[in-house]
Amino acid sequence: MGKTIRMVSGGLGAAALVATLGVAPAQAVDTAPRAVWHLKDTGTDARFRGLAAVSRDTAWVAGTKGTVLRTEDGGRSWLNVSPPGAGELQFRDIEAFDARRAVVLAIGDGEASRIYRTDDGGTTWTESFRNTDQRAFYDCVTFFDHRHGLAVSDPVDGRFRILSTSDGGRSWNVLPSAGMPAAQPGEAAFAAGGQCLVSSGPKDVWLATGGAATARVLHSADRGLTWIAADATVPAGDPARGVFALAFRDRDHGIAVGGDFNADQPSPRAAAVSRDGGRTWAQADTPPPAYRSGVAWLPHSRGAALAVGPAGTDLTTDGGRNWRTVDTGSYDTVDCTPDFGCWASGAKGRVARLEGRAG
Repeated sequence: MGKTIRMVSGGLGAAALVATLGVAPAQAVDTAPRAVWHLKDTGTDARFRGLAAVSRDTAWVAGTKGTVLRTEDGGRSWLNVSPPGAGELQFRDIEAFDARRAVVLAIGDGEASRIYRTDDGGTTWTESFRNTDQRAFYDCVTFFDHRHGLAVSDPVDGRFRILSTSDGGRSWNVLPSAGMPAAQPGEAAFAAGGQCLVSSGPKDVWLATGGAATARVLHSADRGLTWIAADATVPAGDPARGVFALAFRDRDHGIAVGGDFNADQPSPRAAAVSRDGGRTWAQADTPPPAYRSGVAWLPHSRGAALAVGPAGTDLTTDGGRNWRTVDTGSYDTVDCTPDFGCWASGAKGRVARLEGRAG
């Protein structure tokens, strides 16, 4: 039986977690991994592409068949807190402020795109947004703080559409499109793991795209009013290719992962890094070996991050330049908390927390 990683705060905690993964922060990535994703029994076969880790003990997941689950005991037990009547919806993103308050996004054309909020741990939900424009398809949601957040739709009238809230997701308004660059033909965001729209700090937000001739990352420094687009090195040129997930540990240092989500297709150059807030992107020297749909920085670390996908989990200790596979299980998304609780979720009800083993 594996032993749970004993987490502590500060940089030593990050170093201990990376060492448990089998790589000391200053070492080359050439040691056998000793950490594993420890699966938690969720009692369902829903596919959980939406994940919100609150702490090492508390996490929310959202997925197919309108399913939302919550745990407060580290995954030993799960409470089904799905919104009533949502069985036909596909939840793809969830943002949680704590064990009581969460916002969940359903995707799809027209009215299938909806947003719900709960203030009582999922006992009751309020539908706070229902898309009435058949041309819109909402993909991801992110929050800057407990009040301010954004959601993104694939392009409408040639530009990505942005929703904004200033009351914690209780109400939403479409932002003006004048500050959004024109979309490329075929360009879209991927609702693969709830990380196509991510924020860092009070005003910075990034949007990942694919499907067009060039994969791009769009950045806004004013909560979505104006945007600047930058080309990414992750291959695109096909509806199934591009940047699927982003993670920024501050307003400068970012990681992009993606590839081709078709299982029979290779995904070369599946990761890129930025050190200037997304203005430029550099190809990873040793990228993950396959498509990845989720990425998260390890807390209190300047260089360590995890990327996940259907074919495995990869670790970087140098800020995204070099990656090494540390697990071969299938996951769609990953999230880590300041108390060093790292969670992942995916198909067939799979939810796991990162834990170590001796030896």
